[in-house]
Amino acid sequence: MTNLKNVDLNALKHELNFREERELSPCAAFSGQGIRRRKDPGTEQGYRQNFSLDVDRILHSLAYTRYIDKTQVFYLIQNDHITHRVLHVQLVSKIARTIGRFLGLNEDLIEAIALGHDIGHTPFGHDGERILSDLCRRHGIGAFLHSVQSVQFLDRVERKGRGWNLCLQTLDGILCHDGEVHDNALIPDRDKTFKTLEAEMVRKKCNPDMGLVPMTLEGCVVRMADTVSYIGRDVEDAIRLGLIRRDDLPAATVRTLGNTNGTIVFRLVTDIIQNSFRKDFVAFSPEVSDALRDLKAFNLERIYLNSFIKKHLNAIERLFGMLFEKYLHDVEKGNRDSVIFSGFLKDMAPEYLERHCNEEIVRDCISGMTDRYFLSQCPEELRPTPNRDLPAGVRHA
Repeated sequence: MTNLKNVDLNALKHELNFREERELSPCAAFSGQGIRRRKDPGTEQGYRQNFSLDVDRILHSLAYTRYIDKTQVFYLIQNDHITHRVLHVQLVSKIARTIGRFLGLNEDLIEAIALGHDIGHTPFGHDGERILSDLCRRHGIGAFLHSVQSVQFLDRVERKGRGWNLCLQTLDGILCHDGEVHDNALIPDRDKTFKTLEAEMVRKKCNPDMGLVPMTLEGCVVRMADTVSYIGRDVEDAIRLGLIRRDDLPAATVRTLGNTNGTIVFRLVTDIIQNSFRKDFVAFSPEVSDALRDLKAFNLERIYLNSFIKKHLNAIERLFGMLFEKYLHDVEKGNRDSVIFSGFLKDMAPEYLERHCNEEIVRDCISGMTDRYFLSQCPEELRPTPNRDLPAGVRHA
């Protein structure tokens, strides 16, 4: 029987790193190449590989726990089968790892980027993001983008302001995921440093439309998998809620991608693998890319801008403004009874307080809230009531 105490775990880590270099694609990001901002005994003395450790740290973050009550698309709707953020990131992870396995890429890095990419999302999905962005710009701290905020949480807010010291490759993939952008192909922008990361975050807040490209093929795969994971799933959720019918889907798109989430995911994933195998880029075929672009346009018009799911938008906007001003006043006046002190700022590291102005503190506090907790901080009489009914003219199943 082997005596585990005599096993050289560090030697095993080096063997695993060597195996990656021997078996993965030469275009892959190898775990031994992981770059951290500062020395870390947990990585230098431990036996876990760099990107695998990043996965563990993200999974154990408080922000990851809050995914459970973060809206994906449909907020304030009572339906237990509608996709929430926690399921979305798991779907992105699974789809991206499937693609990465066939392309010979680093699945640990893919998983770390996928699980962390939406950690910076606000309550109430992209509507909440837009509202908070308007407030942030009005207060002079630049636009709010969930991709930038995801890095902010993992690198500067988590662990009471000390951050998780994740690898550059992980943080870069999270920052550059931009799943709403339609890409025919992505070629990695490999020559990046932590200085590059900081500069891109600043520039992105000044110009939200600025395009960013991941430094690794793994980051490129996650970016495409983000779209693959939500495009058909949102269709299924919209059909379940009665916003659209399956035969509403564009006929040309259906011929190429199918009309169910399962078929759409399968055809998109297959197309990516076929067009990216043994290449230093990730791509769709022209036909599939055009069909995906058309389906995204359909979803935008018929689902994301649908008046039914915008029913409570004005109320949510007022509540965001109310909470932002309240917490900003509490911080400025040093109101220790406020939840921004008793909850968010309690035991926060001095470095965080030194590096962030009051408006940025309020931004971090509000953006980290779940939908439910956000509403609990608002006057009860102003809280919108979740939708129970289907849109007018739609039959209940």
